[in-house]
Amino acid sequence: MKSQDICPHCGKPWSRYHNPAPTADVVIYTPELGVLIIRRANEPIGYALPGGFIDEGECAEAAAVREMQEETGLDVELTGLLGVYSRPDRDPRQHTLTVVFTGRPRNAEALRAGDDAAYAAFYSLNNLPRPLVFDHEQILADFAQVLAGKRSLARVQPLWSRTSM
Repeated sequence: MKSQDICPHCGKPWSRYHNPAPTADVVIYTPELGVLIIRRANEPIGYALPGGFIDEGECAEAAAVREMQEETGLDVELTGLLGVYSRPDRDPRQHTLTVVFTGRPRNAEALRAGDDAAYAAFYSLNNLPRPLVFDHEQILADFAQVLAGKRSLARVQPLWSRTSM
């Protein structure tokens, strides 16, 4: 949505866009360990998939890999695109749009909570901690459909950076 405002300093009109904030989340999964869930250190408090905001100039794939490193200490290989979740009420703080990837850890032994995560651990999909915040219950239900062969993943684009131009 676009609105016209007047600059309080110079008096000239300018346009402001009210768009959802883009985020990236990853369902980190191995058959042996289960799915990685963090306990959030900040509001809203609860359990969640690791993820965070995409920075300006950053592609969603790079943001996903970066956020996994910051929140879990893991180097993650993205294995698929689960979906895009954009309900306006999915995040109580503001309207966000998240790109959800699947991935596997290259170094599961390096797991540690960091950044916005107070705690991080692997859980069986049948024994997840509660409450799951945002729409992560739905995202994990969609992921369970993938594991059951009832839904497929999209391919992940290769990582892009400004230096690869």
